[in-house]
Amino acid sequence: MDSAHRAAFNAAFTGETYRRYVAEMERRVGVAPGFRLAETPVFLTDALGTALETAAREILAQIRRPEVIARMKAAIPPEWDVPGMDELPSLAQVDLAVVRGADGALAPRLIELQGFPSLSAFEVFQAEAWESVLAGVPGLPAGGWSPYFSGLDRASYVELLRRVVVADEDPEEVVLLDLKPREQKTYVDFEATRLLLGVDAVCATELEREGRRLYRRKGGRRVPVRRIYNRIVFDELIRSGLTLPFDFRDPLDVTWTPHPNWFWTWSKFSIPFLSHPAVPGATYLSDLTSVPDDLAERYVLKPLFSFAGGGVNVEPTAEDLARIPVAERGRWCLQEKIAYEPCIRAADGGGVKVEVRMMFYRPPGSREFVLGLNLCRLSRGKMLGVDFNKDFTWVGSSVALRPAG
Repeated sequence: MDSAHRAAFNAAFTGETYRRYVAEMERRVGVAPGFRLAETPVFLTDALGTALETAAREILAQIRRPEVIARMKAAIPPEWDVPGMDELPSLAQVDLAVVRGADGALAPRLIELQGFPSLSAFEVFQAEAWESVLAGVPGLPAGGWSPYFSGLDRASYVELLRRVVVADEDPEEVVLLDLKPREQKTYVDFEATRLLLGVDAVCATELEREGRRLYRRKGGRRVPVRRIYNRIVFDELIRSGLTLPFDFRDPLDVTWTPHPNWFWTWSKFSIPFLSHPAVPGATYLSDLTSVPDDLAERYVLKPLFSFAGGGVNVEPTAEDLARIPVAERGRWCLQEKIAYEPCIRAADGGGVKVEVRMMFYRPPGSREFVLGLNLCRLSRGKMLGVDFNKDFTWVGSSVALRPAG
Protein backbone atom coordinates (compact mmCIF):
# COMPACT_ATOMS: atom_id res chain seq x y z
CA MET A 1 0.00 0.00 0.00
CA ASP A 2 3.06 2.27 0.09
CA SER A 3 2.46 4.29 -3.08
CA ALA A 4 6.12 5.13 -3.75
CA HIS A 5 7.27 1.52 -3.39
CA ARG A 6 4.31 0.34 -5.47
CA ALA A 7 5.11 2.74 -8.29
CA ALA A 8 8.77 1.69 -8.39
CA PHE A 9 7.90 -2.03 -8.34
CA ASN A 10 5.22 -1.79 -11.01
CA ALA A 11 7.44 0.28 -13.30
CA ALA A 12 10.12 -2.43 -13.21
CA PHE A 13 7.78 -5.45 -13.22
CA THR A 14 7.92 -7.93 -16.10
CA GLY A 15 7.05 -11.59 -16.49
CA GLU A 16 10.72 -12.31 -15.83
CA THR A 17 10.42 -10.62 -12.41
CA TYR A 18 7.75 -13.12 -11.44
CA ARG A 19 9.63 -16.10 -12.90
CA ARG A 20 12.77 -15.17 -10.94
CA TYR A 21 10.77 -14.90 -7.74
CA VAL A 22 9.09 -18.29 -8.21
CA ALA A 23 12.43 -19.91 -9.08
CA GLU A 24 14.09 -18.30 -6.05
CA MET A 25 11.30 -19.56 -3.79
CA GLU A 26 11.61 -23.13 -5.05
CA ARG A 27 15.41 -23.02 -4.87
CA ARG A 28 15.33 -22.03 -1.21
CA VAL A 29 12.82 -24.66 -0.04
CA GLY A 30 13.47 -27.37 -2.61
CA VAL A 31 9.82 -28.03 -3.47
CA ALA A 32 7.16 -26.08 -5.33
CA PRO A 33 4.21 -24.64 -3.38
CA GLY A 34 0.89 -26.40 -3.85
CA PHE A 35 -0.80 -23.03 -4.22
CA ARG A 36 -0.39 -19.99 -6.42
CA LEU A 37 2.21 -17.36 -5.60
CA ALA A 38 1.08 -13.79 -6.27
CA GLU A 39 3.15 -11.54 -8.51
CA THR A 40 3.85 -8.96 -5.82
CA PRO A 41 4.60 -8.51 -2.15
CA VAL A 42 2.46 -6.14 -0.10
CA PHE A 43 4.34 -2.93 0.69
CA LEU A 44 3.00 -2.15 4.15
CA THR A 45 2.90 1.41 5.46
CA ASP A 46 3.65 2.09 9.12
CA ALA A 47 0.10 3.43 9.59
CA LEU A 48 -1.63 0.33 8.28
CA GLY A 49 0.87 -1.95 10.00
CA THR A 50 0.05 -0.29 13.32
CA ALA A 51 -3.69 -0.57 12.68
CA LEU A 52 -3.41 -4.27 11.85
CA GLU A 53 -1.26 -4.96 14.91
CA THR A 54 -3.53 -3.01 17.26
CA ALA A 55 -6.70 -4.73 16.05
CA ALA A 56 -5.17 -8.20 16.23
CA ARG A 57 -3.82 -7.68 19.76
CA GLU A 58 -7.11 -6.22 21.03
CA ILE A 59 -9.11 -9.08 19.56
CA LEU A 60 -6.82 -11.64 21.21
CA ALA A 61 -7.19 -9.78 24.49
CA GLN A 62 -10.96 -10.27 24.30
CA ILE A 63 -11.00 -13.97 23.47
CA ARG A 64 -8.28 -14.93 25.95
CA ARG A 65 -10.43 -13.97 28.96
CA PRO A 66 -11.12 -17.10 31.07
CA GLU A 67 -14.88 -16.58 31.12
CA VAL A 68 -14.97 -16.31 27.32
CA ILE A 69 -12.78 -19.39 26.85
CA ALA A 70 -15.03 -21.34 29.21
CA ARG A 71 -18.04 -20.57 26.97
CA MET A 72 -16.16 -21.29 23.76
CA LYS A 73 -15.13 -24.74 24.99
CA ALA A 74 -18.71 -25.76 24.24
CA ALA A 75 -17.56 -26.07 20.63
CA ILE A 76 -15.32 -29.06 21.42
CA PRO A 77 -17.11 -32.25 20.30
CA PRO A 78 -16.97 -34.96 23.00
CA GLU A 79 -15.51 -37.44 20.52
CA TRP A 80 -12.53 -35.09 19.89
CA ASP A 81 -11.97 -33.78 23.42
CA VAL A 82 -8.25 -34.30 24.04
CA PRO A 83 -6.92 -34.49 27.63
CA GLY A 84 -4.44 -31.93 28.95
CA MET A 85 -5.70 -28.76 27.27
CA ASP A 86 -3.49 -25.81 28.20
CA GLU A 87 -4.63 -22.41 29.41
CA LEU A 88 -4.00 -20.72 26.06
CA PRO A 89 -3.01 -21.96 22.59
CA SER A 90 0.65 -21.91 21.60
CA LEU A 91 -0.14 -20.56 18.12
CA ALA A 92 -2.91 -18.21 17.03
CA GLN A 93 -3.87 -16.54 13.77
CA VAL A 94 -5.95 -13.40 13.24
CA ASP A 95 -7.07 -12.88 9.63
CA LEU A 96 -7.83 -9.27 8.75
CA ALA A 97 -9.29 -7.89 5.52
CA VAL A 98 -8.08 -4.48 4.39
CA VAL A 99 -11.07 -2.16 3.89
CA ARG A 100 -11.66 1.56 3.46
CA GLY A 101 -12.66 3.08 6.79
CA ALA A 102 -15.24 5.79 7.33
CA ASP A 103 -12.42 8.35 7.54
CA GLY A 104 -11.09 7.28 4.14
CA ALA A 105 -8.01 5.51 5.54
CA LEU A 106 -7.27 1.83 5.05
CA ALA A 107 -8.40 -0.21 8.05
CA PRO A 108 -8.60 -3.86 9.22
CA ARG A 109 -11.76 -6.00 9.50
CA LEU A 110 -11.75 -9.44 11.08
CA ILE A 111 -12.36 -12.39 8.76
CA GLU A 112 -11.37 -15.37 10.86
CA LEU A 113 -9.63 -16.58 14.03
CA GLN A 114 -7.64 -19.78 14.45
CA GLY A 115 -6.02 -21.40 17.46
CA PHE A 116 -4.12 -23.44 14.89
CA PRO A 117 -0.78 -23.30 13.04
CA SER A 118 -0.19 -21.49 9.79
CA LEU A 119 2.68 -21.27 7.30
CA SER A 120 5.17 -20.17 9.96
CA ALA A 121 8.25 -21.51 8.19
CA PHE A 122 7.28 -20.92 4.56
CA GLU A 123 6.83 -17.19 5.14
CA VAL A 124 10.47 -16.85 6.18
CA PHE A 125 11.60 -18.16 2.80
CA GLN A 126 8.92 -16.28 0.88
CA ALA A 127 10.07 -12.99 2.39
CA GLU A 128 13.70 -13.83 1.58
CA ALA A 129 12.83 -14.75 -2.01
CA TRP A 130 11.15 -11.38 -2.48
CA GLU A 131 14.04 -9.60 -0.77
CA SER A 132 16.40 -11.13 -3.31
CA VAL A 133 14.25 -9.99 -6.23
CA LEU A 134 13.55 -6.50 -4.84
CA ALA A 135 17.27 -5.82 -4.48
CA GLY A 136 17.40 -5.32 -8.25
CA VAL A 137 14.43 -2.92 -8.52
CA PRO A 138 15.41 0.75 -9.08
CA GLY A 139 13.82 3.20 -6.67
CA LEU A 140 13.28 0.78 -3.79
CA PRO A 141 15.16 0.97 -0.46
CA ALA A 142 18.46 -0.89 -0.54
CA GLY A 143 18.64 -1.97 3.11
CA GLY A 144 16.55 -5.13 2.87
CA TRP A 145 12.96 -5.98 3.81
CA SER A 146 11.25 -7.49 6.85
CA PRO A 147 7.96 -9.39 7.36
CA TYR A 148 8.47 -9.46 11.14
CA PHE A 149 6.87 -7.68 14.10
CA SER A 150 7.71 -7.18 17.79
CA GLY A 151 11.27 -6.10 16.99
CA LEU A 152 12.15 -9.54 15.62
CA ASP A 153 14.55 -10.34 12.81
CA ARG A 154 15.08 -13.65 11.06
CA ALA A 155 17.30 -15.17 13.74
CA SER A 156 15.13 -14.13 16.71
CA TYR A 157 11.94 -15.16 14.90
CA VAL A 158 13.30 -18.64 14.09
CA GLU A 159 14.35 -19.01 17.73
CA LEU A 160 10.81 -18.05 18.82
CA LEU A 161 9.36 -20.62 16.41
CA ARG A 162 11.80 -23.23 17.72
CA ARG A 163 10.72 -22.60 21.33
CA VAL A 164 7.06 -22.97 20.38
CA VAL A 165 7.36 -26.03 18.14
CA VAL A 166 10.31 -27.96 19.59
CA ALA A 167 10.43 -26.60 23.17
CA ASP A 168 13.07 -28.59 25.10
CA GLU A 169 12.76 -31.78 23.08
CA ASP A 170 15.13 -33.37 20.60
CA PRO A 171 13.83 -32.25 17.16
CA GLU A 172 13.98 -35.89 16.01
CA GLU A 173 11.40 -36.73 18.69
CA VAL A 174 9.05 -33.95 17.54
CA VAL A 175 6.77 -34.57 14.55
CA LEU A 176 4.72 -32.26 12.38
CA LEU A 177 1.55 -34.34 12.23
CA ASP A 178 -0.89 -34.28 9.33
CA LEU A 179 -2.71 -36.66 6.98
CA LYS A 180 -0.65 -37.71 3.96
CA PRO A 181 1.69 -34.70 4.34
CA ARG A 182 3.21 -34.93 0.85
CA GLU A 183 -0.26 -34.62 -0.69
CA GLN A 184 -1.14 -31.47 1.24
CA LYS A 185 -1.03 -28.11 -0.56
CA THR A 186 0.92 -26.82 2.43
CA TYR A 187 3.68 -29.42 2.09
CA VAL A 188 6.07 -26.62 1.11
CA ASP A 189 5.68 -25.26 4.66
CA PHE A 190 6.31 -28.72 6.11
CA GLU A 191 9.57 -28.92 4.17
CA ALA A 192 10.46 -25.37 5.24
CA THR A 193 9.83 -26.43 8.85
CA ARG A 194 12.25 -29.31 8.43
CA LEU A 195 14.89 -26.95 7.03
CA LEU A 196 14.52 -24.43 9.86
CA LEU A 197 13.86 -26.69 12.84
CA GLY A 198 14.86 -30.24 11.90
CA VAL A 199 11.28 -31.45 12.48
CA ASP A 200 9.90 -34.04 10.04
CA ALA A 201 6.35 -34.21 8.69
CA VAL A 202 4.73 -37.56 9.53
CA CYS A 203 1.36 -39.01 8.53
CA ALA A 204 -0.80 -39.74 11.57
CA THR A 205 -1.60 -43.20 10.18
CA GLU A 206 2.10 -44.14 10.31
CA LEU A 207 2.56 -43.64 14.05
CA GLU A 208 2.83 -46.69 16.29
CA ARG A 209 1.33 -46.93 19.74
CA GLU A 210 2.61 -48.88 22.72
CA GLY A 211 0.60 -48.18 25.87
CA ARG A 212 0.73 -44.43 26.44
CA ARG A 213 3.71 -43.96 24.12
CA LEU A 214 3.82 -43.12 20.41
CA TYR A 215 6.64 -43.97 18.01
CA ARG A 216 7.57 -43.42 14.39
CA ARG A 217 9.91 -45.14 11.98
CA LYS A 218 12.90 -43.26 10.61
CA GLY A 219 15.69 -44.87 8.61
CA GLY A 220 14.78 -48.30 9.96
CA ARG A 221 14.83 -47.05 13.57
CA ARG A 222 11.92 -46.81 15.98
CA VAL A 223 11.97 -43.26 17.33
CA PRO A 224 9.81 -42.09 20.28
CA VAL A 225 7.44 -39.19 19.65
CA ARG A 226 7.45 -36.83 22.62
CA ARG A 227 5.92 -33.69 21.11
CA ILE A 228 3.40 -33.20 18.29
CA TYR A 229 3.20 -30.09 16.13
CA ASN A 230 -0.44 -30.67 15.27
CA ARG A 231 -1.48 -29.72 11.73
CA ILE A 232 -4.46 -32.07 11.36
CA VAL A 233 -7.59 -30.25 10.20
CA PHE A 234 -10.33 -32.22 11.91
CA ASP A 235 -13.03 -31.78 9.29
CA GLU A 236 -10.56 -33.28 6.81
CA LEU A 237 -9.84 -36.20 9.15
CA ILE A 238 -13.56 -36.82 9.63
CA ARG A 239 -14.23 -36.77 5.87
CA SER A 240 -11.27 -39.05 5.15
CA GLY A 241 -12.63 -42.02 7.12
CA LEU A 242 -9.05 -42.93 8.04
CA THR A 243 -8.40 -45.02 11.14
CA LEU A 244 -5.55 -43.78 13.31
CA PRO A 245 -3.37 -45.93 15.60
CA PHE A 246 -4.44 -43.80 18.58
CA ASP A 247 -7.58 -42.08 19.84
CA PHE A 248 -7.31 -38.35 20.49
CA ARG A 249 -9.26 -38.84 23.73
CA ASP A 250 -6.72 -41.26 25.20
CA PRO A 251 -4.11 -40.05 27.71
CA LEU A 252 -0.78 -40.18 25.86
CA ASP A 253 2.75 -39.33 26.97
CA VAL A 254 3.09 -36.48 24.49
CA THR A 255 2.83 -32.70 24.55
CA TRP A 256 0.92 -30.83 21.85
CA THR A 257 1.65 -27.58 20.07
CA PRO A 258 -0.98 -26.34 19.76
CA HIS A 259 -3.29 -28.56 21.80
CA PRO A 260 -5.95 -29.99 19.42
CA ASN A 261 -8.87 -28.58 21.44
CA TRP A 262 -7.93 -25.06 20.33
CA PHE A 263 -8.91 -26.01 16.75
CA TRP A 264 -12.52 -25.87 17.95
CA THR A 265 -12.28 -23.27 20.72
CA TRP A 266 -10.54 -20.41 18.89
CA SER A 267 -12.19 -20.40 15.48
CA LYS A 268 -15.02 -18.66 13.64
CA PHE A 269 -17.06 -19.94 16.60
CA SER A 270 -15.45 -17.11 18.60
CA ILE A 271 -16.56 -14.21 16.40
CA PRO A 272 -20.09 -13.72 17.84
CA PHE A 273 -18.45 -13.32 21.27
CA LEU A 274 -16.45 -10.28 20.16
CA SER A 275 -17.24 -6.59 20.35
CA HIS A 276 -14.68 -4.47 18.53
CA PRO A 277 -14.70 -1.87 15.73
CA ALA A 278 -12.75 -4.28 13.51
CA VAL A 279 -15.20 -7.17 14.04
CA PRO A 280 -18.25 -7.54 11.77
CA GLY A 281 -21.57 -8.59 13.27
CA ALA A 282 -22.07 -12.37 13.40
CA THR A 283 -24.84 -14.64 14.65
CA TYR A 284 -24.95 -18.40 15.07
CA LEU A 285 -27.58 -19.84 12.78
CA SER A 286 -29.07 -21.58 15.82
CA ASP A 287 -29.67 -18.14 17.42
CA LEU A 288 -31.26 -16.57 14.33
CA THR A 289 -34.86 -15.55 15.11
CA SER A 290 -35.75 -14.29 11.62
CA VAL A 291 -34.22 -14.23 8.16
CA PRO A 292 -32.94 -10.74 7.22
CA ASP A 293 -34.69 -9.17 4.23
CA ASP A 294 -31.30 -8.21 2.78
CA LEU A 295 -29.75 -11.64 3.42
CA ALA A 296 -27.91 -12.11 0.11
CA GLU A 297 -26.79 -8.48 -0.09
CA ARG A 298 -25.44 -8.00 3.44
CA TYR A 299 -24.45 -11.43 4.79
CA VAL A 300 -22.31 -14.47 4.14
CA LEU A 301 -23.08 -17.93 5.50
CA LYS A 302 -20.04 -19.67 6.99
CA PRO A 303 -19.36 -23.11 8.46
CA LEU A 304 -17.45 -22.61 11.70
CA PHE A 305 -14.89 -25.39 11.31
CA SER A 306 -13.60 -25.36 7.76
CA PHE A 307 -10.45 -23.95 6.18
CA ALA A 308 -9.53 -22.08 2.98
CA GLY A 309 -13.05 -20.79 2.42
CA GLY A 310 -14.57 -24.25 2.24
CA GLY A 311 -18.38 -24.21 2.38
CA VAL A 312 -18.71 -20.40 2.53
CA ASN A 313 -21.81 -19.08 0.74
CA VAL A 314 -21.38 -15.45 -0.30
CA GLU A 315 -24.96 -15.00 -1.53
CA PRO A 316 -27.10 -17.12 0.80
CA THR A 317 -30.85 -17.49 0.38
CA ALA A 318 -33.54 -18.35 2.89
CA GLU A 319 -33.68 -21.78 1.25
CA ASP A 320 -29.95 -22.28 1.89
CA LEU A 321 -30.50 -21.58 5.57
CA ALA A 322 -33.52 -23.86 5.76
CA ARG A 323 -31.55 -26.78 4.29
CA ILE A 324 -29.15 -26.87 7.24
CA PRO A 325 -30.49 -29.41 9.79
CA VAL A 326 -31.48 -28.08 13.20
CA ALA A 327 -28.83 -30.24 14.89
CA GLU A 328 -26.08 -28.60 12.80
CA ARG A 329 -27.19 -24.96 12.91
CA GLY A 330 -24.98 -24.18 15.90
CA ARG A 331 -21.97 -24.88 13.66
CA TRP A 332 -22.87 -22.21 11.10
CA CYS A 333 -22.96 -18.43 11.38
CA LEU A 334 -24.30 -15.50 9.41
CA GLN A 335 -21.68 -12.77 9.24
CA GLU A 336 -21.95 -9.28 7.83
CA LYS A 337 -20.24 -8.94 4.48
CA ILE A 338 -16.95 -7.14 4.36
CA ALA A 339 -16.17 -4.79 1.47
CA TYR A 340 -12.50 -5.42 0.70
CA GLU A 341 -10.76 -2.38 -0.70
CA PRO A 342 -8.85 -3.09 -3.94
CA CYS A 343 -5.92 -1.20 -2.45
CA ILE A 344 -3.06 -2.66 -4.47
CA ARG A 345 -2.69 -1.46 -8.02
CA ALA A 346 -1.48 -4.25 -10.31
CA ALA A 347 0.86 -3.58 -13.20
CA ASP A 348 -2.11 -3.91 -15.58
CA GLY A 349 -3.92 -1.13 -13.71
CA GLY A 350 -6.48 -3.33 -11.96
CA GLY A 351 -7.17 -3.31 -8.24
CA VAL A 352 -6.24 -6.18 -5.92
CA LYS A 353 -7.81 -6.99 -2.55
CA VAL A 354 -5.71 -8.00 0.45
CA GLU A 355 -6.14 -10.16 3.53
CA VAL A 356 -3.37 -10.15 6.14
CA ARG A 357 -2.87 -12.97 8.63
CA MET A 358 -1.24 -11.79 11.84
CA MET A 359 0.62 -14.77 13.30
CA PHE A 360 1.07 -15.09 17.08
CA TYR A 361 3.27 -17.41 19.15
CA ARG A 362 3.20 -18.31 22.85
CA PRO A 363 6.32 -20.15 24.07
CA PRO A 364 6.05 -22.79 26.82
CA GLY A 365 5.93 -21.23 30.27
CA SER A 366 4.74 -17.84 29.02
CA ARG A 367 1.22 -16.39 29.21
CA GLU A 368 1.97 -13.75 26.59
CA PHE A 369 1.62 -13.96 22.81
CA VAL A 370 4.35 -12.61 20.56
CA LEU A 371 3.30 -11.28 17.16
CA GLY A 372 5.88 -12.86 14.90
CA LEU A 373 5.22 -12.28 11.23
CA ASN A 374 2.48 -12.27 8.64
CA LEU A 375 1.20 -13.83 5.49
CA CYS A 376 -1.08 -12.27 2.89
CA ARG A 377 -3.59 -13.50 0.37
CA LEU A 378 -4.40 -11.41 -2.69
CA SER A 379 -7.64 -11.63 -4.64
CA ARG A 380 -9.50 -10.14 -7.57
CA GLY A 381 -12.53 -12.42 -7.23
CA LYS A 382 -15.59 -12.45 -4.96
CA MET A 383 -13.58 -14.22 -2.27
CA LEU A 384 -9.96 -14.98 -1.56
CA GLY A 385 -10.10 -18.74 -2.13
CA VAL A 386 -8.45 -20.45 -5.11
CA ASP A 387 -11.79 -21.32 -6.73
CA PHE A 388 -12.74 -17.63 -6.92
CA ASN A 389 -9.46 -16.51 -8.55
CA LYS A 390 -8.71 -19.14 -11.17
CA ASP A 391 -8.71 -16.77 -14.12
CA PHE A 392 -6.76 -13.92 -12.54
CA THR A 393 -3.12 -12.90 -12.17
CA TRP A 394 -1.68 -10.94 -9.23
CA VAL A 395 -3.59 -13.22 -6.86
CA GLY A 396 -2.59 -15.90 -4.37
CA SER A 397 0.00 -16.17 -1.62
CA SER A 398 2.04 -13.13 -0.63
CA VAL A 399 3.68 -11.45 2.35
CA ALA A 400 3.63 -7.92 3.74
CA LEU A 401 7.05 -6.26 3.86
CA ARG A 402 8.51 -3.08 5.27
CA PRO A 403 12.04 -1.74 4.85
CA ALA A 404 14.31 -3.43 7.38
CA GLY A 405 15.90 -1.29 10.06
